[in-house]
Amino acid sequence: MIVERSLLMKIDSYPIPVTCSYCSSDVIYTSNAAIYGKEYGNGRVYKCTCCDAYVGVHTGTDIPLGRLANRELRQLKKKCHSLFDPAWKGKKVKRRQAYSILATRLGIPVNECHFGWFDKDLLIKAIDVLQEPDWYKGETA
Repeated sequence: MIVERSLLMKIDSYPIPVTCSYCSSDVIYTSNAAIYGKEYGNGRVYKCTCCDAYVGVHTGTDIPLGRLANRELRQLKKKCHSLFDPAWKGKKVKRRQAYSILATRLGIPVNECHFGWFDKDLLIKAIDVLQEPDWYKGETA
């Protein structure tokens, strides 16, 4: 079941992809079984009809988790999470505060600090920040 966008004011919204940013082909809303061989999680993705770019959606919605990502972008996002998540999961800092600190370091608004929204250059910049010891002790936005 798709929940209306108007009811999801708490979810920051990324535009629904219609055309692939990598190859200009059409993008479809489909089962994630098209990628994984069987459905996982909420079971839905936006997927390019030609290349390997795709993005999942927030559970119960058609709202994309971020931009379409090819293999390289997906690997960079995973790297960011592998460096970022231990800070808040290890209770060194609260999750919101961690995103606020990272946003400040990246020079972006905190409401735009979502790895799924970042392009390649911003992901690389985030990795540089996140590789610094105690990066999470910085100032918040």
